[in-house]
Amino acid sequence: MIAWARRMSFRARLGVLVAIAVGVTLALGSLASYLAVDHQLYSQVDSTLQGEFGAVAPNGFFNADSAARSLRHFNNSMVQVNEANGTPVQLASNPDGPYFPWSRSLTRLALRQNGYEYRTITFEGQPYRVLAEPATLSALGGAPLYGVIQIARPLTDIEHSLSDLRLILWLVCATGVAVAIGLGYLVGKATIRPVERLTEAAEHVTATQSLDARIDDSGDDELARLGRSFNEMLAALALSRRQQAQLVSDAGHELRTPLTSLRTNIEVLLRVPDLPDADRAALMSDVRGQLEELTTLIGDVVELAREDEQQSDPIEVRFDAIVDQAAQRARRRAPGLTFETHLTPGSVRAQPALLERAVLNVLDNAAKWSPTGGTVTVWLQRGDRWTLDVRDDGPGIAREDLPHVFERFYRAEAARSLPGSGLGLAIVHQVVTAHGGTVSAHSPDTGGTVIHIELPTVAEAEPDVDATADGAPPAHAAGRSLG
Repeated sequence: MIAWARRMSFRARLGVLVAIAVGVTLALGSLASYLAVDHQLYSQVDSTLQGEFGAVAPNGFFNADSAARSLRHFNNSMVQVNEANGTPVQLASNPDGPYFPWSRSLTRLALRQNGYEYRTITFEGQPYRVLAEPATLSALGGAPLYGVIQIARPLTDIEHSLSDLRLILWLVCATGVAVAIGLGYLVGKATIRPVERLTEAAEHVTATQSLDARIDDSGDDELARLGRSFNEMLAALALSRRQQAQLVSDAGHELRTPLTSLRTNIEVLLRVPDLPDADRAALMSDVRGQLEELTTLIGDVVELAREDEQQSDPIEVRFDAIVDQAAQRARRRAPGLTFETHLTPGSVRAQPALLERAVLNVLDNAAKWSPTGGTVTVWLQRGDRWTLDVRDDGPGIAREDLPHVFERFYRAEAARSLPGSGLGLAIVHQVVTAHGGTVSAHSPDTGGTVIHIELPTVAEAEPDVDATADGAPPAHAAGRSLG
């Protein structure tokens, strides 16, 4: 686009484009109208000239006496007779002329004695329409002569009419363009107003960092859709900001307790250098546990804070291998428990590290609630979707706590005395949702808790293997959840 157009506002450009479109349309219409009227008027003059020629030279024969009688009935027409060589023939009705210009085309017309020619000339300062047509000059001193008769009519009235028409058409075009500019401005103002409100809202957000701005999104057109999308974007940003603020607030609250306890224990160790060995060992063990709890909490907070961070593209990995590796790590963390796995081989499209972290969090949660000597059962099965079920031997989750177990920092009343930050299952929910899956929890009537995860399958040629990490699962277990 040229530079001046880029400097104009969109509303102004819209008005200019509308004006140009209307102007071109009116110009083409006016030109067509003018040419049509011009052709019609000249056709009428030509028809009149043809009729007058027939009166002056009936059947192509010119007789001076009969021509003199005919000429008396003409109004504004003038007649000139020329011999074939161009010599004017004086007529009794007009002995001094007129003498229109002679041309080679008229000589050819006289010699050919066939056809006719129309010309528009200026004679004595006035425009004329001239019909030249060959005729036999039969009464000019004996032997017939061949010549050309020219009949002319002045075009003054026609030129005045066409001049008036041009003026009218110019006024129509100018008025139409002016009206188009005004209408284009009004249409542009009405059309661009939603965009201006969108711009004002964006500028308000930029200036105030407030995400409470909203614009009118009523209607079903493209601008209304743009407004709804903008409002939804602001709502999503506001929700993200609230979640971040809540995360910081909750993290600060959760960090305060272990930091306070850690500081107290360290101050005791520093102020009492001769502390008995048993008490010193107990304090050191307490400090070590608090450091581990603090490290876990910080890691979980960082993991949640990375929700919007650019992650690597998912790849196709063996789901059973990820679950098996997570189970091995869980065994090392909880040596007093039995982890029983039933894994169907197959692949899933995922980010391996994140998915393994989520599975390990589920296993750690099951281990935390299982009594010493208990069993954590893991089923991985493939149907229309992957299903992963992890069941523990614990007391189960209270009904009122089930809707909240995947919320950040939520800890049931029974879990307040156990280690943990309340972020493990929140990370599971975040990772599974990011992979296009779902996660839920329920407590069967037989006891314990089942965490149920579903993920999309991968269209692949699965290995023809039924073996699992700990043996083949029973046939009736395929395609169902535990509990």
